[in-house]
This record gives sequence, C-alpha cells and structure tokens, in this order.
Amino acid sequence: MEDVLAVYHRLHDPQRPVICLDECSKQLIGEVRSPLPPCPAHDDRPGRIERYDCEYVRNGTVNLFMAFEPLGGWREVAVTDRRRREDWAHFVRDLVDGRYRGADKLVLVMDQLNTHSPASLYQAFAPAEAKRVANRLEIHHTPKHGSWLNMAEIELSALSRDVPDRVGDRATLERYVQAWRHRRNAAAVTADWQFTTQDARIKLRKLYPTMEG
Repeated sequence: MEDVLAVYHRLHDPQRPVICLDECSKQLIGEVRSPLPPCPAHDDRPGRIERYDCEYVRNGTVNLFMAFEPLGGWREVAVTDRRRREDWAHFVRDLVDGRYRGADKLVLVMDQLNTHSPASLYQAFAPAEAKRVANRLEIHHTPKHGSWLNMAEIELSALSRDVPDRVGDRATLERYVQAWRHRRNAAAVTADWQFTTQDARIKLRKLYPTMEG
C-alpha cells in the first residue's frame, strides 16, 4: 500500500507518467421491444422519460480496459471480447507505442490479477518484442483487497454512470465509450489524490503488523 501511495505523490513527469490500469466486464442487454421515446416539451406530460419494457435479452458480455493518467487528465478505454493475457498485453503495447512513445517509462499501477505481469507480454509477443515493451514499464501492484487504491476505478465508475444500462451490441457500446472518453479528455479531468502514507499509518494502523517487545 505504501508503495502505491508513494507513487501517487510523485511530481508529474511526462517522461515517467503514472498510469492507473484496470478492467471490468459489461453485459450487453438487448431490447425485446423498442423503447417508447420521451415526451416532447409541447406534450401535456412534459418531462416523461424514455420507457423500456421489463423484458430484455442477454447478448453476452464484453470487457473494458481503462488506462487513466490522473495528473495528465487523460484516459484511454478499449472494448474487447475477453480479458485474456493477450488482450492486456496488446492494450499495454498500444499505450507504450501510442501516446507515450516518447516517454522513458510508463509507471503502471494495477491490482494483482494474474494477467497483470510481463509474463503476459511473452505470451502475446515474440521474446524480443515482449522484452522491448517490458523494458518500458515500471509496475506497482495494489495490495490484496486494496483495489480502492487504483484510481482507474474512479474512471470506470464515472463511465458506468454515463453509459446506458441497456446496450445491446459491442459496436453501440464502443460509440458510447469513445464519446465519453473524448468529452472527458477534452475537459482534461484530473484526479487529486489526497490520501497519504501518513494517513494510512494512522487510519489503517490495524492493517499493519504489531511489534512485540
């Protein structure tokens, strides 16, 4: 925990940007009947929202990868069919070779999911390519049951509030997700992390081992 907190209190460095990375699943829910549109302003029942039938159809699930640079006010989101090691590896390589191609290192903060390791790069790419990408990473893992330390969860929560609960197919979901990303990046929404190591030692002292004299 203290390792991640120390990372969050580094000064912003474009050559070593701190990137929080996380993923979540999203169920695709289709409509059995077309929703009734909201009432127009001139209707005698103004303010009536769009209405959906209680019945729906499940169209499977997709995965959302989120990368969030809290001090840079930038995020990337990718929709994938699955969240295998290869999917994580390709998402990370796209960060390394895309927006951050000029950076010395990407400082990644992630949970301890087994896919979140350089081993995934070697499963997805040839050894030389895997090594090239791995050399550009500085990885820090949040502790077990400490996913609240990952600021990418903040962005996933914000995204979930903006995307409709019922989206029936991947293409439509991707349009919603990318529109949200563009709005959020245009506004350069950052995160100002306030919880410090000293706070942890006081407020979470029960989580620390005790020394017996």
